[in-house]
Amino acid sequence: MTNPHPHTDLDLDAILAKGWVDRTDLSPAEYEQAERFYAAMRAHDGRLVRVRAEASALIEEWTGHTPRDVGSFGTRLNLETSDLDLGIGYPVEQRGVLMKALDGRARFLGERATRFSTTRLVFAFQVDGVEIDLSALTVEDFAVACRMLDQIEQAMSLEERVCHTWVKHRLRTAGRLQEYAAWKLTTYRRFCPEFNWVPIPEKSGS
Repeated sequence: MTNPHPHTDLDLDAILAKGWVDRTDLSPAEYEQAERFYAAMRAHDGRLVRVRAEASALIEEWTGHTPRDVGSFGTRLNLETSDLDLGIGYPVEQRGVLMKALDGRARFLGERATRFSTTRLVFAFQVDGVEIDLSALTVEDFAVACRMLDQIEQAMSLEERVCHTWVKHRLRTAGRLQEYAAWKLTTYRRFCPEFNWVPIPEKSGS
């Protein structure tokens, strides 16, 4: 989708310094743009729901664990280019079993910190051209993540979602990829501060 948005009153630096965004940070004209953009993102929901269901079924078949959407689509903060991020809780002592189960089915991307004392294993595969990132968290961390996602669902307003997604989009189109990567985590950090939310570097083409 091509939409350069030649005019903007948004003070990205002030919003980044604040660490959050709400309706008061956008002028009425800016918010109208944000609403239109958000509606355009929601137009992709049907396809992504279908892809997510297919990916979830594969993960459950491969691992025996039911995944949950732990990414931006699950919180309705996704862009058109967003991948799907699914998570499962998996016993640490059985991670070798998991590696064998996913061998040849998903690429292993590495082990990443979740809290300061725990890690998750991250894998990737594709369904219908959509990149699926699968995180295998500890059973306890997965339970915490699910509680966080429930809280986001209940507490984050539609206006906040519109504004957050708009800032995310503006950072990306401005080429501010490091700040974009960090901004994606602000919602999780706000609702689940005990996790070690470290930005993953963005590729310019992703």
